[in-house]
Amino acid sequence: MDDTASASSHSAPHRRVATAAALASAVEWYDYFIFGIAAALVFGKQFFPSANPVAGVLASFATFAVGFLARPLGGVVAGHLGDQRGRKPMLVAALATMGVATTAIGLLPPYSSIGILAPILLVLLRLLQGIAVGAQWGGAMLLATEYAPPGKRGYYGSFVQLGVPIGVIGANSLFLLAQAVTPGAAFTGWGWRLPFLLGVFVLVLAWFIHTRVEETPEFRRAERALAEREQRHSPLRQILRGHLGTVLLAGGSFAVNTATFYILITGTLDYATRHLGLPRGPVLTVTLLVSVTQLAAIPWAARLSDRIGRLKVYTAGTAGLLVWAIPMFLLIDTATYPGIVVASFIGSTFLSIMYGPQAALFAELFTAEMRYTGASLGYQLSAVLGGGLAPFIMVLLLESTGTSLSVSGYIMLLAVLALLSIAILAKRAKAAAPITEQAGR
Repeated sequence: MDDTASASSHSAPHRRVATAAALASAVEWYDYFIFGIAAALVFGKQFFPSANPVAGVLASFATFAVGFLARPLGGVVAGHLGDQRGRKPMLVAALATMGVATTAIGLLPPYSSIGILAPILLVLLRLLQGIAVGAQWGGAMLLATEYAPPGKRGYYGSFVQLGVPIGVIGANSLFLLAQAVTPGAAFTGWGWRLPFLLGVFVLVLAWFIHTRVEETPEFRRAERALAEREQRHSPLRQILRGHLGTVLLAGGSFAVNTATFYILITGTLDYATRHLGLPRGPVLTVTLLVSVTQLAAIPWAARLSDRIGRLKVYTAGTAGLLVWAIPMFLLIDTATYPGIVVASFIGSTFLSIMYGPQAALFAELFTAEMRYTGASLGYQLSAVLGGGLAPFIMVLLLESTGTSLSVSGYIMLLAVLALLSIAILAKRAKAAAPITEQAGR
């Protein structure tokens, strides 16, 4: 066993890699999430002017969804290159791309200044954000899990997963601060740009990882093994020919998580302010406070998965989302802050129970020489099926049915798909166990 991989979890290399992976994930998600908040609050007016406010919101959320459609492209390209050339270079490239795209959005003139060019450029920059975050997750996740000590892959993978609530907290905090220092028309006019301009600091983190973080031991071993066999197959071709079913099952198992997450942090923000008449500041604060609880729930679920198994914990979170979908929106519809807090807190707890072990679970579905490609494709497929379209579908469902329970039905449908996908993955894992045991004798 490689000395680095077997070193104590308290060693300097482990701490440095875990910290770098968590920071990379946090800043990427921060940049990604501020777009969702801006889409709910200001992009409809700034880039998609319309006499019908619903049309403006739909256009804004459609642009938000474009980033999700681009994520599989980022996952495929970075996964293929990451399995051939290393995890670190692709992570650095993803961070640099995100930093440039986010900063450029903060500098983009509105429709009133440059006309139709404004929404076109916004869509193109959102595409770059999607490609960057699609490339980032696999690199950060593999830096953490492939450096993990034995028996702690779930826990180390959770450092990357913590990037999501940290990103949400940062995005909501910066928007609350921007709203406080630029109230009213000033916020709508230019104050919303401030959180985007901070994207330039992502480039500093990219430089740090490039200069201070080593490539993972598992990739080095896989690279040496392939060199000794004097063959190097295309990771993408291997996935498409022999493991496409696993990718589809991974995506199907996680779509409910991404959909519910974006419904809570983005769709509900629009619903609470536009339909329920609540001020945006307190609603943003609720999202921020709920995300703080995930900082404890995600590593707890990951540690639990190291002890009792990934799929058991993962299934519990999925079943919780299925059961909670209807009560969650009944509480939100009370249009009271306690109701929204309880609905969001319990919903996000079930999300955390799924999200904690997910990085390690997806990593363990594939061997090292195709892991970046396979895990990234599965994760980004779930983002397309669930997250990207969720706020858009939520608005359509609310406008066409007049009831938020239609959104509950959408979540429940995805939860059933997830449970079926998990059941098949569990059956495959059970069938493969005797073969693994015999190979180890």
